[in-house]
Amino acid sequence: MALRVGNAQQRLFHSLQVKKTYGPRNGLPHSSDSHEVIQVLNPATGDTICTVLSASPQDVQRTIKNAQETFESGIWSRSSALSRSKVLSRLARILEENIPELAKIETMQTGRTIREMNAQLGRLPEWLDYFAALLRTNHAFVAPTQGKLLNYVERVPLGVVAQITPFNHPLLIAVKKIAPALAAGNSVIVKPSELAPITVLEFSDMAAAAGVPPGVLSVLPGFGNTTGKAIVQNSLIRKVDITAGTQTGRTLGSIVGANLAAYTAELGGKAPIVIFNDADLISAVNGTAFASFVASGQTCVSGTRIIVQDQIYDQFMSLFLTKVESIRRRMGDPANPQSTMGTVISMHHLERIDAMVRRAESAGSTILAGGERSSGLSELDGFEFSRGSFYPPTVISEVGVEDEIWREEVFGPVVVVKRFLDDAEGIALANASKYGLGAGIWTKDLSRAHRTASKIESGLCWVNTHHRNDPSSPWGGMKESGIGRENGLEALEAYSQSKSTIVNTASPEETRETDDWFADTSEERRYG
Repeated sequence: MALRVGNAQQRLFHSLQVKKTYGPRNGLPHSSDSHEVIQVLNPATGDTICTVLSASPQDVQRTIKNAQETFESGIWSRSSALSRSKVLSRLARILEENIPELAKIETMQTGRTIREMNAQLGRLPEWLDYFAALLRTNHAFVAPTQGKLLNYVERVPLGVVAQITPFNHPLLIAVKKIAPALAAGNSVIVKPSELAPITVLEFSDMAAAAGVPPGVLSVLPGFGNTTGKAIVQNSLIRKVDITAGTQTGRTLGSIVGANLAAYTAELGGKAPIVIFNDADLISAVNGTAFASFVASGQTCVSGTRIIVQDQIYDQFMSLFLTKVESIRRRMGDPANPQSTMGTVISMHHLERIDAMVRRAESAGSTILAGGERSSGLSELDGFEFSRGSFYPPTVISEVGVEDEIWREEVFGPVVVVKRFLDDAEGIALANASKYGLGAGIWTKDLSRAHRTASKIESGLCWVNTHHRNDPSSPWGGMKESGIGRENGLEALEAYSQSKSTIVNTASPEETRETDDWFADTSEERRYG
C-alpha cells in the first residue's frame, strides 16, 4: 500500500516555537473531557514554560482503539518496507532542520546545558536513518526443511505498542524507541515524562508532516501512575517499552506479564569506572568527569562508583578534584554555551539527592567536593543559582559497599570513590551492585581490558571512553538494570515477530500419494 508523503515540512517548521498549551496528539478531534493540567517548569528558573493537558482516561481508550483500527487498516502496518523507509528518511530531514530550536526547548524543560543538548540532539536523525536503511537492506529468509516444502520466514509487526519515556533525555530516548517501532510497522503510543514532554509532542507533529498517517504515532501526556498505567493495562497493547527506575519497571512488568505482552525495560544503574595503574591519567580524569557529570549525573549509565588502583589513587584524585572544581566554577545559565553543567530536573529531585548525601555524611563518609545545593551568583555569568535546582558535582570517599550511597541510584551529580589493590578486587568491587547497565575501564593494557570487560556484569562496557553509542550498538542491562535491548537489529526484531509460512511444493499427484494420513494402507506417513 502506497503512502502519501506530503510537502508540509516548509509550511509547518520554519519557526518552531513553544506553544502556550499542549494536549494529546492522537489524530482524533479534540475531546471535551475534563483534563488535568500540568505546569511544565524551567528547573533553572522555576518559571512556567507552558501548560499541558493530561490525557483523560477516555482519551487513552479512544487513542488505543484508534491505533488498533489504524493498524488493522494496513495503511502503515502493511505498507511496503520501501514506503516506510522513505517516510522515516523524510522525518530525519525534518528533525535535522529543527535541531537548534529543539535543543533550546530541551534546555528550558530539563535545565541541561545548551552545549549538551546541541551535541545530543544533533545525532538523533541517525536513528531514523539507520532504521530506514535496515528496511531497505534487511531480508526475510528461507528455513531449511525436509521434503518438498518451502518455508519462508518474515518479520511482521506486533500491533499497538506503548512507550514510556523519561525526563533526562526526553527526545533522544523517545526517538530511540519510536524509530524501530515505526520501522517494523506498528502503531505507537508514547507517554512522555510529565516533567519534560514538549519536544516529544513537537516531534509527533513533525512525524505527521513527514507522512506518518494519523493513528500511527500518538503522544499522550500525563502522569505515570494514571495515564501511563491506563495505557499499559489495556489488553490491546502488544508491547511495552519503558525507561524508568527499577521499582517502576517491576510494577509495570507485572501488568504487562498479565496481558502476555512483550516487554523491554531499561532501568536503573550504578556504573563502575575501574581505573588501573597503567591508565593514561589525563584521559582517565577527563573521561571519568564526563561519565559522572554530563547531564548532571542524570543518566542510567552515569559513572557513579569510581574505583581507582592503589598506585595512582592519590595522583588521580588530585587531578580529578581539580577537574571537579573547574566544572563547578564554570556552572552558570544553562542557556550559556560556556556553562559546564546544568540543573537537576526539579527541587523535589534536588532534595532527594541532598538527603542521600547528608545520610552518607552521617554514616561516616567524607565529602571531598560539593555536597550542598548551589547558591549565590555564578562565577561564569552571574546567574542566580537559588532560582533553580542546581547541585554541584559532588565527590564522596570512605564509603562501604553496604552503604546506601554505594548501593542505590542517586540520579544526580554525586560519585563515590574507592581504591583497590589488584585486578580481582577491582572486578569484585565493580560487580558489587544489584545493577548492571554500564561500566567503564581505563587501562593501556588491552589484554587486561578484554579480560576485565568479560568479567564485569554489565550490558554495556566501555574501554578508555564512556557513554559512546550508535544506532547499531545494542543498549540494555543485566541484573536489575532491565530486560531487552534498544538499538540495532535486536530492537527492530523486538518490535516485530516472526511469521513462518510453509508451502507444499509437491505435485497434486505426489501429494495424494504421500500425504493421505488416513489412507487404507499400512505404509508409513510423515507426521510433522
